Amino acid sequence: MTFESHSVTLKIWDPSTVDHTLEEAISHVSAKANAHRDHVKVTRSGPDVFTVHVGDTLV
Repeated sequence: MTFESHSVTLKIWDPSTVDHTLEEAISHVSAKANAHRDHVKVTRSGPDVFTVHVGDTLV
């Protein structure tokens, strides 16, 4: 797991935990960036690798 100011990159090995893990990451990034959850985006950047970040318009 890698943290940046308004993003987190995760490698999620267990497919059964993807939804729960991403929901938690969205909540975390939203709170840290003081942004509404609707402005938090999830990007898949590789096999089992996801980046959760605040959309460019708010950073």
